[in-house]
Amino acid sequence: MELAKSDLFSIVKKIIIQSRLKVYRAANAELPESYWQIGKLIVEDEQEDKARADYGKSTLKNLSQQLTLEFGKGFDESNLRNIRSFFKAFPICNALRTELSWIH
Repeated sequence: MELAKSDLFSIVKKIIIQSRLKVYRAANAELPESYWQIGKLIVEDEQEDKARADYGKSTLKNLSQQLTLEFGKGFDESNLRNIRSFFKAFPICNALRTELSWIH
């Protein structure tokens, strides 16, 4: 039995939409953990084993420039500050899963 052209389109469209939703969900689940790891590295680099960070360093500026060259938009200093703050708000990685229920 041959599918009508409109049926074929509808079925293929549905498959594409479902696949994209799965990809979006997977990406949304992975991003917080990636940002947490990046934030942790930034904090560790800034603090260099000191109790408080030395914010006179140009860590975020330099990192932002390098990441933007490599990956494009999304890694400006403002976003890196947010990523650092995200780590500081959730210093225990396992807390991400319990505190942020939407990343399950």
